[in-house]
Amino acid sequence: MPPPETCHGLSAPGGSSPGNSDQQACTICINDITEGLQEGISLFSPPSRIALIYARHAEDPVRIHDPQHLLRGHEPKLAQFYLDSTAWRKAAPSPELLKGSTTMHPEPGLDLSGLISFGGRSRSIFYQIWFTEHHPDMCSVGPTECWLEHAAWRLAHDVANPKEYYTGISGYFLKEYAAHAVRDYIVDEMNLKIGMDTDLRVYPILDAVLGVSRTREEGKWPRGRLMFVEPRYLEFKSFIARFPRSERPSLDNHKHVRKTLLAVEDSPRQLISDGRWIWGISNDDWPDFALIADFRGGHGFMHINGKRICSFADGKFQSTTRRAKLVQVEEALLEYNLDPGQGSVLFKIISHIVHHAQDAKFGCTLVVDLNDPPVTIAGQKLERALDLREHHLLDLAQALAKTDGALHIGADLHLHGFACLLDGSTIPGEDRARGARFNSALRFSAAHPNLLVVVVSADRPVSIIQEGLEISAQCRFQAVVRTTRVPPVLRQWVDNTM
Repeated sequence: MPPPETCHGLSAPGGSSPGNSDQQACTICINDITEGLQEGISLFSPPSRIALIYARHAEDPVRIHDPQHLLRGHEPKLAQFYLDSTAWRKAAPSPELLKGSTTMHPEPGLDLSGLISFGGRSRSIFYQIWFTEHHPDMCSVGPTECWLEHAAWRLAHDVANPKEYYTGISGYFLKEYAAHAVRDYIVDEMNLKIGMDTDLRVYPILDAVLGVSRTREEGKWPRGRLMFVEPRYLEFKSFIARFPRSERPSLDNHKHVRKTLLAVEDSPRQLISDGRWIWGISNDDWPDFALIADFRGGHGFMHINGKRICSFADGKFQSTTRRAKLVQVEEALLEYNLDPGQGSVLFKIISHIVHHAQDAKFGCTLVVDLNDPPVTIAGQKLERALDLREHHLLDLAQALAKTDGALHIGADLHLHGFACLLDGSTIPGEDRARGARFNSALRFSAAHPNLLVVVVSADRPVSIIQEGLEISAQCRFQAVVRTTRVPPVLRQWVDNTM
């Protein structure tokens, strides 16, 4: 049997055995990639953790690299899949299928709740599967899966590299991979729908979208849709107005494209492009494949045939839908003795008001009062509480949310007041950087049990406050610590955590 392949990128301390040297060098490659991957995905999505399960060679025990405890709570399923069965080992493809040293044979991801994963096998890494978090406000998991796939390819490449070619650059590359991940996902979808024989070039399109999104016209950010279509389909597409070949705006002339968008602003019309030029204006449906940039002022979304894949703002792509999912509100309502139907309607009322405030870009506060009778709050009272199950009254509540002060919503699904003043004594944990609306909500909720306070800021963050604490605050994960210690075998990790 030939000796196992080794990662020669970095040498282990003197006196190490060849096998130990192999593992030590592989560990350094893993650390480089994990650090860059974690930093990059955390910029594309909310703060995210990274984990890896791998076996360097076919005969090696499976190991786990989980520096931020992402996989805690999944020990039973991991033990069942990797330790109680050898099916994952036997599923390895024959060596003939892995022709090159870094050819990646994809493996099915593990269906772990709240996680995105990508697995693969190669000559240099017998088995590897990467994990990160599936945040509830992601447009699509597709770009993140492409990101994990490239991390797997990078690890296979680094481990296979001779010493003189190892640079340790993979982590830096993965940190800046957001636009590449979006492009890779678009190309994958395009190949599935119209094949690989296409003249639509995605990188110039993405550069143009970001360029136009940063271009103002008379002080206003762009609005309207720009559709990119495979050139061979354009001859069969109907146009409201079509530009002569010699006068088509060039896609890389961002100012000209921005001006032309005025023709489709706030309408069902859209500009049509072949990825190089703007052909004209149409309100026709998309063909077999269409990539759409939907500009919405200071931000926008990328779509493939109506399916949202990512958002863009401030010159970069992100995974967020830019709308609060209010998961903490939904979970908090379940803790109270509410009828399931009543709780569901109350959650929808809260969501409607919050999303309206976000879309209209104004700040507001909602006091969701689950006391019977509701507490007394200083503010504008109503002679008769408004039933928010009535659509026109819910619209009125959305308008009243713009006034200074809070809306007072009861468990009875009625609006009991607006422009309410939230007072209270100072408490530990106040954050002067968050402003009066946030800190008043902290004080008021600390003094009154059985209520939630939802604070919407004009710049998009939403805070959920209960009993003087922000239950929606993002966890500050411990930073990834670089180490030369070889990751533990999975059996040891499971025994220590279960």
